[in-house]
Amino acid sequence: MELVVLNTSGKETGRKVTLDETVFGIEPNQHAVYLEVKQYLAAQRQGTHKAKERSEITASTKKLKKQKGSGSARYGDIKSPTFRGGGRVFGPKPRDYRFKLNKALKRLAKKSVLSQKMRDNSIRVLEDVSLNAPKTKDFITLLDALTLNGKKSLFILPEANKNVYLSSRNLPKTKVMNFNEVSSYDLVNAGEIVFFEGAVEKFQENLKK
Repeated sequence: MELVVLNTSGKETGRKVTLDETVFGIEPNQHAVYLEVKQYLAAQRQGTHKAKERSEITASTKKLKKQKGSGSARYGDIKSPTFRGGGRVFGPKPRDYRFKLNKALKRLAKKSVLSQKMRDNSIRVLEDVSLNAPKTKDFITLLDALTLNGKKSLFILPEANKNVYLSSRNLPKTKVMNFNEVSSYDLVNAGEIVFFEGAVEKFQENLKK
């Protein structure tokens, strides 16, 4: 399995990179993808929600009416959940939504997304780019050459590149990440995935560990 390497003008360079069949050519496991995306989204939740229970309400503790003989319900104080302003029954409490997944499943999830993207022809390989200064205008020119301007795209770097990252930071539909930072959610969320040439081998090796 091979992909042609494109230059910054969107033209073919004549070089090709070899993609590992065990990473880009497997039968996608949708449940593995679901689990890792669920884990990622769960980890984003702050979990700071809180509702006051009966014991936390500030109000009178006087019994509203006598226990027997009124012919109606037996009420305690005004903090009862049956009254407006009373405590909430089984309300939300602060909690941590994170949960663990084993590494093998997370690797399978990434391989599944990449294999599906490969089937959809949504993966490209771009020659390594080195910008002299962080300029959004230069990155927009690159997006135009790749016909990705206005589309959701994920660029995967072989190593940290401050100029490339800062040049793309103000573009809402474009994300630039280092190869070892990418999650299944990032891959699923991207319409098009663009690997820098040097990142392909490193990304594949990372999924074989």
